Amino acid sequence: MTIEAFVGIMIPFVGTTLGAACVFAVKNQMKDMLRRGLTGFAAGVMVAASVWSLLIPAMNQSEHMGKLAFVPAVVGFWLGILFLWLLDLITPHLHLNAAAPEGPKSNFSRTTMLVLAVALHNIPEGMAVGVVYAAWLSGDVEMTVSAALALSIGIAIQNFPEGAIISMPLRAEGASKKKSFLYGVISGVVEPLAALVTILLAGLIVPILPYLLSFAAGAMIYVVVEELIPEASAGKHSNLGTLMFAAGFSVMMILDVALG
Repeated sequence: MTIEAFVGIMIPFVGTTLGAACVFAVKNQMKDMLRRGLTGFAAGVMVAASVWSLLIPAMNQSEHMGKLAFVPAVVGFWLGILFLWLLDLITPHLHLNAAAPEGPKSNFSRTTMLVLAVALHNIPEGMAVGVVYAAWLSGDVEMTVSAALALSIGIAIQNFPEGAIISMPLRAEGASKKKSFLYGVISGVVEPLAALVTILLAGLIVPILPYLLSFAAGAMIYVVVEELIPEASAGKHSNLGTLMFAAGFSVMMILDVALG
């Protein structure tokens, strides 16, 4: 692995860590409207990244298949959806403001299940970063280091509010600042790990890169539709989540085109 790839897979983790550190700087609990806005922004970034940085490159890499160039994108996309669905079913976790935990019954604490919920949707983000760097490392002309960096920066931007969204509610529930920060950081550790595993797998089987790109896209879209959009729309009606979604989508699109 090159230094560029290592830095690239660590950038999103830095975003999560900085977001979690907000617990030391902000005294009050995160306002509901702010949380919804940040969640909408994160959803917009993930959707744009799925389209611009993953699905389109997957189809471009399959151009030799002619009119069937969509096949790897569709197959990988559905495998990603089903993979996250399976993780959702077998992992006990609790979403913010949810009345009851999801997945199998367990004796895990509320804090642990909150962290698991965030860690679950960090997995596809890590995979997304890993697979674009794997494509670049393989010498794929469709993927430049700038395009890979754009995705890393985009994921890091949306990880910042995610880190705050996990640490600040824990602080409000009585956890110490250090413990809240630690749990926020832990929730983001899965990203560089997932990125590293993806790079290793893609490096062994280069021909499956289009499938891996679309797999990551499907997993990210699952998280957006199943978790982020409902959270951004929960409670009293407001268009804030929708507007922030559009802002996040625009930021990621700009990054991808400007740096790609």
